[in-house]
Amino acid sequence: MPSPLFERAAAAPPVPQGLPLVIALTGFTDAGAAVAQLITHMRDELDPLPLVVFDNDVLLDYRARRPIVTFDGERITGYRPARLELSLVRDAVGQPFLLLAGYEPDFVWEEFARTVVTFAAEYEVASVTWVQAIPMPVPHTRPIGTTVSGTRSTLTAAHSVWRPHTQVPGTIGHLLEYRFAEADLPVAGFVLLVPHYLGDTEYPAATLAALDSISAATGLVFDGDDLRSQNREYLQRVSEQIDDNDELGRMLKNLEERYDAYMAGSTMAAPMVHTGDLPSADELAAELERFLATRPGDEDKRGGARA
Repeated sequence: MPSPLFERAAAAPPVPQGLPLVIALTGFTDAGAAVAQLITHMRDELDPLPLVVFDNDVLLDYRARRPIVTFDGERITGYRPARLELSLVRDAVGQPFLLLAGYEPDFVWEEFARTVVTFAAEYEVASVTWVQAIPMPVPHTRPIGTTVSGTRSTLTAAHSVWRPHTQVPGTIGHLLEYRFAEADLPVAGFVLLVPHYLGDTEYPAATLAALDSISAATGLVFDGDDLRSQNREYLQRVSEQIDDNDELGRMLKNLEERYDAYMAGSTMAAPMVHTGDLPSADELAAELERFLATRPGDEDKRGGARA
């Protein structure tokens, strides 16, 4: 028999009506590990109280995203499955909100979307905000831009620096946005435009941009001091690597010129996504190999693997 899609937490706290719902799901693309780091930050810093726990056996392809086990030299001493939960959270100043966070489901997307929309109706959420990050040929020396979709036109007008007319592979976030719009719930999706040559790293600025986007949409307040400290160290090491390599320096200058021209609205500006004379992602990855290899991971900093 198929398992239920979810279980309600036995000790779930009471939930005020009319809260904002924030959605952070990893999956198809997560440039700079923006969403993964956002989930870790929320879970480590804000102590979410689970309301609903979704069933991995229904939603997750274990062979594609295997759980972590701990081996002590003689036997298995730990098993850490992935988590997908709807939780009640309070921001840095105590404002409550709902957080749907974890992995992007591999299966039963429509049933999952119907379930999430039903919970949103049950809790009478005031708005829905979700975030995603994609790699783009933009420089890390400029602020991370966003593409904003959804039904909140004031957010799109204020924060969407690139508005493409295109077709892209869909994510569960896109489906949820589409279903929330059908249900006449205010919804906004922020796609972070992360420098493509840093897309495979854990880029703290991307997570800070995600927090800023959520704040702009909801009024929630987050303490990003630790992330800002990590980002200063990260950028110093990137700068040192680029200073030592003339090709990377030329690439960065080219990106800066294109970005500045695009943001200035020049009629002579090349499209932001033009990559004709840029090194390939593989070439950039090779150039930055030493930087990536010598950068300490989050596991080293915290003494354990990420949940």
